[in-house]
Amino acid sequence: MSPGGAGCSSGLLLTVGWLLLAGLQSACGTNVTAAQDPGLAREGEGEGENEAEEEAESETEAENEAQSVAEEDVSNATVVKEVEFGMCTVTCGVGIREVILTNGCPGGESKCIVRVEECRGPVDCGWGRPVSESLESVRLACIHTSPVNRFKYIWKLLRPDQQPIILANDSAILEVRRQVHPLVFECSTVDNNEIIASVKFTIYTTSELQMKRSSRPDTDAVLVFVLTIGVIICIFVIFILIFIIINWGAVKSFWGEKASTTEIQSELSSTRYKDSTSLDQSPTEIPGNEDDALSEWNE
Repeated sequence: MSPGGAGCSSGLLLTVGWLLLAGLQSACGTNVTAAQDPGLAREGEGEGENEAEEEAESETEAENEAQSVAEEDVSNATVVKEVEFGMCTVTCGVGIREVILTNGCPGGESKCIVRVEECRGPVDCGWGRPVSESLESVRLACIHTSPVNRFKYIWKLLRPDQQPIILANDSAILEVRRQVHPLVFECSTVDNNEIIASVKFTIYTTSELQMKRSSRPDTDAVLVFVLTIGVIICIFVIFILIFIIINWGAVKSFWGEKASTTEIQSELSSTRYKDSTSLDQSPTEIPGNEDDALSEWNE
């Protein structure tokens, strides 16, 4: 053989050897990975199963919560809430009233207050009374509820056969000084450009007020005296009845003795009357007998 052919054959042998070594290494690697894969696969399967169980549990919990919420909604829907309204605090104008729940109250209560709302009555409230007054001035108040600044107030001075004078005061309270002649004021409570209440006031003069106070009958003292006497008499009668009930036996015996004494006295008086009548009649009878005897002797 030539030296070139020997070099080629040795190169081929080296190449084949390297290929064989590479094949053996790859085969060993696949075996090692194949030996390690079952454990890893089992761990992966276990983790997958745990995750699946957790997901199933979370899904069941979510379903239970949804069912409970649905049951609560159904129970709330089945409970019929009945509502009634309380009495309005005013008979005219604007006031408040209670909204009362008569069915479905918490804690098993028969009634419960849900809220307080506004109520309205007739607009015209007639003649009102001053908040306070003295011999010099008077304080008047418009009809309103809290908050006071929610409404608009229009004060007017009414004059007979003339147009009323609108005052500049727009508050709920008006203070007026007494004049030499009586005055009439009117206040209108306005809400959203709508009159919801109207009230009038009469302001008398100082002399008229003094005359009314002096001419007013002083019935308070008489009323108190009469009531006191009536209460004392009622208490006295009650004590007498209680005494009679407690000592009924003694009272009965006392009245029995008194009744027997009266009967004896009546019997004695009747016997005395009979005796007196018999004595009065005996002298008249004796002369009659004598006359009969004389007539017989004469014969």
